[in-house]
Amino acid sequence: MGSGHGHALYVHEHSFIHRMAPQAKLLAAIGMVASVAITPREALWAFGIYAVAVAGLFVASRVRLRYLFVRLLAVAPFVLFAFFIPFIASGEKVELGPFNVSVEGLWGAWNILIKATLGASVSILLTSTTEIPDIFRGLAALRIPALFISIATFMIRYLELIIDELGRMRIAMTSRGYDPRWIAQARPIATSAGAMFVRSYERGERVHSAMLSRGFTGEMPIFKQTEPTPAQWAVVSMFVATFVAIATTALVVT
Repeated sequence: MGSGHGHALYVHEHSFIHRMAPQAKLLAAIGMVASVAITPREALWAFGIYAVAVAGLFVASRVRLRYLFVRLLAVAPFVLFAFFIPFIASGEKVELGPFNVSVEGLWGAWNILIKATLGASVSILLTSTTEIPDIFRGLAALRIPALFISIATFMIRYLELIIDELGRMRIAMTSRGYDPRWIAQARPIATSAGAMFVRSYERGERVHSAMLSRGFTGEMPIFKQTEPTPAQWAVVSMFVATFVAIATTALVVT
């Protein structure tokens, strides 16, 4: 994964958030997500402040909110699960239109929905303002074990390769007249999936052998490293301290 490799999640802009060192952004993201996670679900005011702060960061980063909403579709399974909780949870019931739903279930659904949305938003902000290689360099600067970074690097890279391979195979099948309309016509898809994974495995073996022949020792090379400035550390400390103070206050007063 070379230094010039781009990623579909990255939004090319020139905001101060884009220019920040990756390790500073990583620490900020971890602190913000941890604060959201420990905040009691009943502290509605705290989640309102979190949402305003995250929206402000998106505005400052010049990443369009429409981009955020599209990427938030990734949390749709959690939202769908949360939707059913009030109907299946036990405890005190309350009328909600024609339905009797659980009060505890409503709080549980809200807890999942708001925390998943805020956590995903922070992650989207991080990946949209930081190239994937820079994120891994930031992890290395934070002394994350090299083995973990190598595994994560190859996982991202080969997910992209598999997606590209799927696209080429789909085009090849379509050009040969494959247009399934019934479940009985799905067999070629299963056959193609098996062939794709075999080819991906073989390609991985070839890439690994090529890397070993070029002196790969288990750690990805670092071509450049951006160090955070004192101003960046100050901004990160302010945001993390604010989120932690809000979470602590919510824990005390709720």
